[in-house]
Amino acid sequence: MESLYLLIPLSIVLVFVIGLIFWWSVRSGQFDDLEGPGYRVVSDDDDPPTEGGPARRPKAKP
Repeated sequence: MESLYLLIPLSIVLVFVIGLIFWWSVRSGQFDDLEGPGYRVVSDDDDPPTEGGPARRPKAKP
């Protein structure tokens, strides 16, 4: 019974802290776009390479 005097206030404080962390993450934009990064990973880039693109490596001679 004595442990309830400690556990109930601790649980209330823990819920308050979790609520503050969630409120901060929503206000800072953590949940703005949940699907966009996933679609960007699998999107296909059909543009041809340009002249100023990455340098090509020479083929190795056998």
